[in-house]
Amino acid sequence: MDSAFAMEVLDKAPYITVSFTKSDGSPYGVPLSLARKDEKTFYFHGALEGDKMDCIAYNPKVALSAVTRCTPTVGPKDGSFTLQYKSAMAVGIAEVVTDKAEKIEALRIICQRFLPQHMDAFAAAIERSLERTAVVKITLTEPPTGKRKQYDKQGEEMKWQRME
Repeated sequence: MDSAFAMEVLDKAPYITVSFTKSDGSPYGVPLSLARKDEKTFYFHGALEGDKMDCIAYNPKVALSAVTRCTPTVGPKDGSFTLQYKSAMAVGIAEVVTDKAEKIEALRIICQRFLPQHMDAFAAAIERSLERTAVVKITLTEPPTGKRKQYDKQGEEMKWQRME
């Protein structure tokens, strides 16, 4: 599937697994709540110290993956056990945001995605916790890709980017 499909999956996923590399070369993947600013920029927040920050300092290259609409099913035509899904993958560079204005903007984007009904409390939350919160920006280095397995109403698998 094309990058627009992949972006839709990334936008709808409740979390996105971000895979980092530890200093010993071992992988470190963790599901995070990311929010997208534009076609290349995602943000997440967390603690000022810890494994994610150590990984970013060692190697800022990251991989993102997400799955939505994951439904076990029996293939309508052949009775095979299968899974309908939509997925997306992307790669990028992670960096800790140090500019105060960008950090606040990123936190606003995150809050608007996950708690839009509580934006009236945003300023107080920033006042309370900005200095003890890390914000990480992930800039995609290439367009994301997507995959899916989906059946149409007649039970035919929708291949080659065919939409209903």
